[in-house]
Amino acid sequence: MITQRGLLQLLSLVCLASFSVPSTGGQHVIIAPQSPVVEIGKNFTAMCMLINTTEATADDLYWVISDTTVPKEQYTKINKTAVNVTITITRETPAWIFCKCKNPSSSYVMMNNGKFVHGIILKKGYPPEKPEKLSCVAVQQGSHISNNISCVWEPGKRENQEMNTEYTLFASVSLSVGETQKAVAKHNSSGEVALESIFPHCTTVEIWVEAKNELGKVQSDHLIADADRFVKTNPPSKLKVLSENSFPTSLLMNWTQPIGKEYVKLIYQIRFCPDGSRNWNEVPLADTDKDIQSFRLQYLIPDTYYVTQVRCKPLRGDFGYWSDWSMNATARTPEDKPMSKPDVWRIITPSESKNKRIVQIICKDPVLSNGKIRRFDIRVQSNWESVLVNISDSKHNTNDRKVTRLREIELSDKKMAYVEVVAHNSVGASPRASLLIAKTTHGHPSMEGLNWFIDRGQLWVEWQPPSVPASGDPPRYNVTEYVLEWESVSDRQMDWQREYGNTTRTAIRGHLEKFKRYKISVSPLYSAKTGNPATVEAFLEQGVPAEGPSVRLIGKPGTTEAELVWTKIPLDKERGFITNYTIFYSNGHEEHAIPVSADTYSYLLKSLSSNTKYVAWIRASTIKGSVNGTEHSFSTLKYAPGQIEGIVVGVCLCFLFSVVLIVLLCFCKKDSIKENFWPQIPNPGNSSIGTWSPDCPSKADTPKENGLTDVSVVEVDVFDGKSMFEEDKACLPLKKDKYLSEEHSSGIGGSSCMSSPRQSVSDSDEGGDSGETTASTVQYSSVVASNGYKGQTPSSLPQSQQPTFIRSESTQPLLDSEENPDVLGQEGSRQFHRLSRNPYPQGHKDSTNFAEFNELEMEEQGGLVSLRFWPLEEVSQQTTPTEDRQSPDWQQAAPVSSYMPQLGGYRPQ
Repeated sequence: MITQRGLLQLLSLVCLASFSVPSTGGQHVIIAPQSPVVEIGKNFTAMCMLINTTEATADDLYWVISDTTVPKEQYTKINKTAVNVTITITRETPAWIFCKCKNPSSSYVMMNNGKFVHGIILKKGYPPEKPEKLSCVAVQQGSHISNNISCVWEPGKRENQEMNTEYTLFASVSLSVGETQKAVAKHNSSGEVALESIFPHCTTVEIWVEAKNELGKVQSDHLIADADRFVKTNPPSKLKVLSENSFPTSLLMNWTQPIGKEYVKLIYQIRFCPDGSRNWNEVPLADTDKDIQSFRLQYLIPDTYYVTQVRCKPLRGDFGYWSDWSMNATARTPEDKPMSKPDVWRIITPSESKNKRIVQIICKDPVLSNGKIRRFDIRVQSNWESVLVNISDSKHNTNDRKVTRLREIELSDKKMAYVEVVAHNSVGASPRASLLIAKTTHGHPSMEGLNWFIDRGQLWVEWQPPSVPASGDPPRYNVTEYVLEWESVSDRQMDWQREYGNTTRTAIRGHLEKFKRYKISVSPLYSAKTGNPATVEAFLEQGVPAEGPSVRLIGKPGTTEAELVWTKIPLDKERGFITNYTIFYSNGHEEHAIPVSADTYSYLLKSLSSNTKYVAWIRASTIKGSVNGTEHSFSTLKYAPGQIEGIVVGVCLCFLFSVVLIVLLCFCKKDSIKENFWPQIPNPGNSSIGTWSPDCPSKADTPKENGLTDVSVVEVDVFDGKSMFEEDKACLPLKKDKYLSEEHSSGIGGSSCMSSPRQSVSDSDEGGDSGETTASTVQYSSVVASNGYKGQTPSSLPQSQQPTFIRSESTQPLLDSEENPDVLGQEGSRQFHRLSRNPYPQGHKDSTNFAEFNELEMEEQGGLVSLRFWPLEEVSQQTTPTEDRQSPDWQQAAPVSSYMPQLGGYRPQ
């Protein structure tokens, strides 16, 4: 069914289309309304119509919102060329709505698609809300009330950003022939409207505000009241406060009315407070709700500065506005004698004397001192003493009561003392205060379960009363009051307060500072005697420590260990309870952290790397945060203390053990070592050469310089072996021992003809030191020939064949043949036989020496044999005789060394 509204819309659209077709530029689709303003939360209906075309019908039209096609269920077909759609408007609904056409069977529609599309913009919002809580005021200007009324209201809580709401303030005066005054507000919540030329006192005024936008308008409640209800005057002026010596507890206030009584009659309100306090005391309105210009404040504290203020408002009815408070006026009440007694307490500390204590008596000014306390009178057991008090010239009084140290006494533990104190000001004396200092062994029960907590910026302390006897009987002593003490741990400033005996929780009323540690104790008082206190430490507020602990090493670090010690943070720098310390140490590559308890101030680091540099620091933590202390660097040792000494001692012990072992081995094997390194040398004094001399000694042939060598060839001249063996066979053994012994005997210590000093051959050959004597050499001598042939006299021999002695100087040790003459005799006999077969040495077998050979035969027959030492060089230079010059009866014999074979060689030179 097409509603009446739809028909009206259709007619309007038809008319619009008829007028707008020429201006559409060939557009075939149009939407109505063009620029709609819609309310959020309500339904909105739009119509789409085809004009100037027959290529499409209403069935080809469809609606699109934000690239989303609206379902067909929301369409309503008006006729063949028009269709409408209904949607619900929300904050999320897009501003643009499009109507499009599609007809695949029409090439005109496909080719002119832009002419078959049309869109509109939605303007969304809310209708204006009703303004609430309208209030207006007319302030004083100069000596009269201004005719401009200022009003404020609450515009509403809904956001209406797309809609511009306009607020208009209206004011109407009753019995006025003029028109209602109105003014457009510059702000959504306040405005100002002008009344007539003067303020209409004692006249009814009607005021309201109207809110209007494109979706509608609404008015606030009308405010209808007497015009004086909107009046707000200036505060009273010229306020003065006077003090009178005869009235120490009162002050007189005077002021001037801000506006004339012919305009407005006023009432007043007064408030006051001690100077420096924020807690104002107001005078009851029943005392000031009248037209007055002075008032006397009573029940004030003497000798106290007070700050006063006053304000006013219209007298008529209970409505109207209070003026602002006047300027401050300050005055001081006169002094009066103290009305309360001073607060006396004591501080007990141990004494250096045995069984004694130091008692320091302290006192606070009376609560009602009524002036400055100038002196205290104190009496301990006997006489009174006066203690003067420094008077501060400060203008302002505070609630902090000054603590005065009166006297210090030394008291025995077994004695008690009674103290009395009186305070004096400029007017008079206070009531007397007393304190009983009991014995230390009075045995009163002590406090239990003392705790603290923070609440609303105050430090609260709670405790449990002294314990009740286990038997269930009522306690012997009743607590009359508690004394709550607090002392700053850093600067030793202390204070105390008293609480009733039934109190178990209270807030500290003194001045406490943040981040400062306090020592709090609660002592029970039993009549006049004091019980043992309970103590706890607390903070009003904790924070991060101001500085960290400084760390250092104890002693020197080891190879794998190092002991750290750190200092405790100063009390004024802790700013809270230390919950724990954390030890950090790093070698540049790895960082380690070790947490320890708050009461630990040293720690032994283990499992460190040797010969490594470390950096260590300590972190201190509270419940509010942490801070690091200073860093300390150290290096571990490469070797542990004593390790090098141990290595040296071990090496020395091993060396000493080896030496001892070698010495013991040498001692046990000394004979073998002696035989291997030091052959036994016979004593030359026991040699037979020392007792023997030749019959006809003759000077031996002097050997040529450097002519002797280590190896010599012996030449033996004998006759036919046959003659030797046959004729001398019997006597040969007798001669052999004698000859051979003489041939190999040592010349050291022998006869004078054989022991004359001579430079050794080895010394001359090797160029030894010329200063070396024969004492460093061993001289050997050999008998070249000791006997002639049998039946011949030695004297008949030629000079060349006389017996010859040849001596050799050498460092060679004695030969084994010296020690074994028997073996030497046998060897000599064999050698003699070998030599007798070849009487001519090599190189001397020439037939020209036959005469010489005959002479040798003659010498052999006479028992004399001539022996010569031939150097090895000369022997090697001799040529071998030819076969035709050799006798066939002779056989060539191999050269034989004159010395026995050397076993050990020569000794080093």
